[in-house]
Amino acid sequence: MSSNRFIKFWPVTITFLIGLVTFFIFQSSLHLSFWYLIIWIKLFAIIQFCGAYFIGLNFHLSSVNSLNTNSKTVLLTFDDGPNANTAKVLEVLKKYHVKAVFFVIGKNIAGNERIMQQIVAEGHQIGNHSFSHHNFIDLWSTKKVTEDLASCQKLIEYYQPTSKLFRPPYGVTNPNIARAVKTLGLQPVGWNVRSYDTSIKDVEKIKQRVLSQLKPGAIILLHDRLDFMPELLETLIPAVKEKGYGFTGRLANAGV
Repeated sequence: MSSNRFIKFWPVTITFLIGLVTFFIFQSSLHLSFWYLIIWIKLFAIIQFCGAYFIGLNFHLSSVNSLNTNSKTVLLTFDDGPNANTAKVLEVLKKYHVKAVFFVIGKNIAGNERIMQQIVAEGHQIGNHSFSHHNFIDLWSTKKVTEDLASCQKLIEYYQPTSKLFRPPYGVTNPNIARAVKTLGLQPVGWNVRSYDTSIKDVEKIKQRVLSQLKPGAIILLHDRLDFMPELLETLIPAVKEKGYGFTGRLANAGV
């Protein structure tokens, strides 16, 4: 399954509906087994699930999933801040002269305004990771999703007025999120190196997983809320540099 222009929500959905209609039109005359219908529905469901869950497929919206470069340059991105641990992450980044993109949750900004100021002052980018990061945001109406993202965007623009970067909570996309993103003029950002730092927990294993996936233009997904993130960065950043890679803190044509 590729992410070309045909493997998109509407072409897939229309094709599915045409298949359904065709089946019921010819089922009786051709004595078609209902197993064909079950297989067709299962295939559609699998494609829909993968399209929603894997942002890199660009199924519902077109996201930036890698840097537009052939050079050995990568980008660190952090989700779910800001919090007290973000300040520790910033210390490590400053130590190694590395810039990054922080996708913040709007409700976390209150009480962490100094950290937001520090992120900007030290040359990092800020992105929208929704206001609520609600467990069921992917089930919300377009109106409710738009209001949630707009609330976060308003807070972000106070610190970085031209930022339009957006990463959906959990990386899940659907038509409602896609419409909200379009309405607000946001630029979705995915990744092509997933660390699984929220589930693996072992610093060395996470480091090796990231290193094994490195490629020119890689966008690396991390979470600054994790207590061990400063420790991970202390070992990961030098290891990435030892492989001849450099870091960028900018996404081209992304508003800032």
